[in-house]
Amino acid sequence: MTKIIKIIIIGCLLACIPARAQSVRYTISPINAETVLKTEQIRSSVEYLSDPSLGGRATGSDGARKVSVWLSEQLRAMGMKPLNGAWTHGFRTGGGLFGRNVIGLLSGNAETPHYIVLMAHYDNLGTLNGTFYPGADSNASGVAALVEVARMFSYMKSIRRKYGTSLLVVALDGKEKDLAGANELWRELEQQKLVDPVSGKAIAPGDISLVVNLDQLGATLSPLTKGNPNYLMMLSEESSGRRSILESVNKAQHIDLELGYDYYGSKDFTNLFYRRISDQKVFLDQGIPAVMFTSGITMMNNKPEDTPSSLDYDVMRKRIQLIFYYLDKVL
Repeated sequence: MTKIIKIIIIGCLLACIPARAQSVRYTISPINAETVLKTEQIRSSVEYLSDPSLGGRATGSDGARKVSVWLSEQLRAMGMKPLNGAWTHGFRTGGGLFGRNVIGLLSGNAETPHYIVLMAHYDNLGTLNGTFYPGADSNASGVAALVEVARMFSYMKSIRRKYGTSLLVVALDGKEKDLAGANELWRELEQQKLVDPVSGKAIAPGDISLVVNLDQLGATLSPLTKGNPNYLMMLSEESSGRRSILESVNKAQHIDLELGYDYYGSKDFTNLFYRRISDQKVFLDQGIPAVMFTSGITMMNNKPEDTPSSLDYDVMRKRIQLIFYYLDKVL
């Protein structure tokens, strides 16, 4: 068959297709983002953050400074935008240590800007009296999840998925220093010192519709149900956490994690981790709705044994998937 005859046949076939069918527009599905979510990439991030060369990432240390540079490079490579022309935002803790929050923006398309804050603290105990604390689960796992969720949304935007709400991605320093990084972020918002690089307007507290905190997401050592490593806890107010969205995407995407909405059934521990000792506390105290995703505390946390080998990266990938799908519906 000659080339000319082939062209004529193809032309005839196309002419037989109804015009309506030819004009079909394909929906950009969030499932496309899974092409950039790699288990080995998650593991690599945790291993880097937990490496002895970083000394445990204590606030004010050279290791923490190196992590802030690494995070800045990650957000830049995704095509996110810095606020006020800088990725890192320095501050002093109550003890005089110099901390650095790293902030990037994935802008939405609404004329009136609204923002969801996605955050995770990257600092840890460091090296105390010669003992190295890797902090793989606490909270290299949360930071690795933060980076991957951000990567997934950046990919979605690159294939022209539109979101009405902007995503403010924040890696916090100073959690182990009385939530210093979260307090500094709130101070900058309250004083309207963070300027949206797209709109040119300062971001005000009233522009924040939700805060999502990722704190310890890699372990499967403290399951909700004995013998089931596939689980995730979401601590939130029942009225503002949009739990039904989490449940629906968990089922629709066949992720099928066991979900818990309190801390192992304990009201006191739920209150402790949700309202007192984790970074979202700062925003809850100011009346901003907040969600905390976690896999719970284990006997390894805050010990030298909190190493990358103690985490379950296949389950961690599922947790990241679910958090992404949840946010995809909320944005």
